[in-house]
Amino acid sequence: MSIVLYRKLNIVILSFFFILISTVAVSAQDKKDIIPTVENIYLHTDRNQYTLGESLWYKAYAIYPYNNQLYNKSNMLYVELIAPNKQIIARQHTRLENGLGFGDFKLTDSTGIKTAGTYQLRAYTNWNRNFDDAFVFTKDIKILNVFTDSETNDTVKKHTKEAKSTTADEEAFKVQFFPEGGSLVEDVINIVALKAVDSKGFPIEVKGEIYTADDTLVTFFETIHDGMGTFQLNPKNGVQYYAKTSAVQGGEAIKFTLPKARETGFVLSSKPVKGDATRVLTVKTNKKTLSSQPDQNINILCKIKDITYFEIDQPITSTTVKFEIPQDKLPGGINHITLYDANQKPQSERLIFIDKSDKLNVTLATDKQTYKPDEKVTVTVSSKTKDGSPELASYSLSSIDMNGVEDTGLASNISSYFLMESDIRGPIYNPGFYFNTDNPWRIEKLDVLLLTQGWRDFIWKDNPNLADKTLPFTAESGINISGQLTQVLRNKGKAGNNITLTLFNKGKIKMLNTETDSLGHFKFENIMFYGTSEMILSSKDDNGKSRGMLSLDEDTHATLAVNFTPQPTQEAHFEDIVLKSTVLEKYKSVGIMEENVLDEVEIIAPKKEEALSMYGPADRTFVFGDEVETFLSIYDLIQTTIPSVVIEEPSIRFIRNAGPAVIIVDGIIWQPDELSFLQPADVVKIETLNGASATILGSNGGNGAILIYLKKGATTNEKIVLQTIKQQVEGFYEPRVFYTPDPKDITFENQKEDVRNTLYWNPFMHPDKTGIVKADYYNSAVETTVKVTIEGVTASGIPVVAKTQYTIEE
Repeated sequence: MSIVLYRKLNIVILSFFFILISTVAVSAQDKKDIIPTVENIYLHTDRNQYTLGESLWYKAYAIYPYNNQLYNKSNMLYVELIAPNKQIIARQHTRLENGLGFGDFKLTDSTGIKTAGTYQLRAYTNWNRNFDDAFVFTKDIKILNVFTDSETNDTVKKHTKEAKSTTADEEAFKVQFFPEGGSLVEDVINIVALKAVDSKGFPIEVKGEIYTADDTLVTFFETIHDGMGTFQLNPKNGVQYYAKTSAVQGGEAIKFTLPKARETGFVLSSKPVKGDATRVLTVKTNKKTLSSQPDQNINILCKIKDITYFEIDQPITSTTVKFEIPQDKLPGGINHITLYDANQKPQSERLIFIDKSDKLNVTLATDKQTYKPDEKVTVTVSSKTKDGSPELASYSLSSIDMNGVEDTGLASNISSYFLMESDIRGPIYNPGFYFNTDNPWRIEKLDVLLLTQGWRDFIWKDNPNLADKTLPFTAESGINISGQLTQVLRNKGKAGNNITLTLFNKGKIKMLNTETDSLGHFKFENIMFYGTSEMILSSKDDNGKSRGMLSLDEDTHATLAVNFTPQPTQEAHFEDIVLKSTVLEKYKSVGIMEENVLDEVEIIAPKKEEALSMYGPADRTFVFGDEVETFLSIYDLIQTTIPSVVIEEPSIRFIRNAGPAVIIVDGIIWQPDELSFLQPADVVKIETLNGASATILGSNGGNGAILIYLKKGATTNEKIVLQTIKQQVEGFYEPRVFYTPDPKDITFENQKEDVRNTLYWNPFMHPDKTGIVKADYYNSAVETTVKVTIEGVTASGIPVVAKTQYTIEE
């Protein structure tokens, strides 16, 4: 897929004392960019923190990174839970339709959640695997056990006091310096950004002075946000500079050397003007650079994900030239601007963020600010543009009990992930801060972040043509089952054999056929079914005989490496204590004990063994008890039981049919002479299919079928049938429906559901033609503060986050 995304822009060029207007025009024939067909994945979960025994609910969003619109490339999403020991304990095949999917995990022992701790939620498509882990979504999920190490409010206060008593000067710290554009240039006023972190990697506020090597004071600096800040420096020829830095809270100063300035070069800087409507790009250089290459041309490219959106080609005759660009001409998100010299060598780079959220007016509101316990809540989402037009979108909504923990609005969300985190090098501290509209200086501080952590630049340059059909992993539309048929005792494939796949799922049967290729390989692609199915694979040659040995390909997805290092947070311990204490009190208030919360217990009463019919209603059914022990052989049992069959060794046929009936034992086709392996005492039931009822077997049922069901654990079940494989396979995960209790229906048996930390979860919040969508649910009986959040993506490709809160009081 090839699209030219260059634009014709009216750019104002400001030089020293005069202004000239230039039009940038790039012909479609000059250059074309290949747009990589990658998928970017995000999971919105109802919460980030859970307790043992609860459920985690998620909605998946798959977008095209270049316009952030929902993308329908893959229909299969792998969603995994990874334990603290880096073992994959649960995996789901989530169905994606038009870039959307949803599911859930029970955080119980049956899922593999053995202990409290930090787990990882991971999501990726098979197509994602072509690019290592660049597009694998991961999220740390904390799971707490409220019944262990719970602490009182007095202990909470004690921990809080201890946490605040730890000062930053007791820890070592380091400071890095990042010149705007990449390098310092002599005799050019440079903006220098800095980033300071403590020994654990947390931001630390610092201050200091810049000195020359001979200890002459040059300027001062101080961080302004999360250990980051900026200052100006005009480096002189041959002078080395250093910073004398100390923590704002006090302590001994530490020296750090600044990067050495280059004698020649260019510096590219950027800032918004005119109320953020315009972006000014400034190119600065020194006289030495101009004299070395008089009237040289520079080339400036603006890209997003390595796709060019505009290009400036301009001769430089002054040490300072400015370009004024309307911001509405630039795509939303992180734009990568690179300056090339006359030899097309990159000289300076700058990242800028273009905010498109001001194009929308998305609101989230509840019908009240204060509710009674168990009272009904109505949530209204209005999805419109600034001019009042409806904005189509897909949102997911969660309402959660805050359990005494304050919402800082700093956690990762769909906006921070799609617009920033997936393009930034390394983990970002409090990513949600930069997309919280309550923070008036968020974009300015995001600009400082871009100056320090820089461009991720991981995949776009390394493999620009990602649409190449030679990539090993394909986009999946359904479940794939593949393998090989080989000669017995020889590792040589058998070509041209018929392979039959039978799936038994929820009382329904799906039968598929294919042929082996020249090497004996076979593959069933894009099968659609939900839940666990019983699968039977069998093979036959041209003569209808079962020959060879079947084997399935290994699950290649199991080889995807786990890269899991939980990221610590400074306030985690305090928040954990508060949450555990609050949730425990809720359980105690209704008399719920630990054994009623941590896992589900299923009690199954013993019953008489009777094999379930695998192929639907039969023509005749014969159920056996102890009387089968009197028969001498299985052939004797069949002849006596079924009056309409004739045994003509080695075949068994129905009287009215010329050909032999197919014999199926527990879903596997057997040859008549193989029945001698069976003992009559092992048979539970025999069914017959003949005529119309046998059409469910396709061509195999042309002469009818005799279905034999054996007792569980029968020794003949262990008979090795090389030409047949019988096992369970997992289809698409069938999501549960979120249970929202009605207070009128609450009983002692289901009161556990009412002591809930997620009050409501709805992944299907889709505005109607007026831009409105509503949802109703009932509060719990607990007095608390509830946070309501929507996340989603509009049809125009703008990620959206909106929040509100209300209280529940008597």
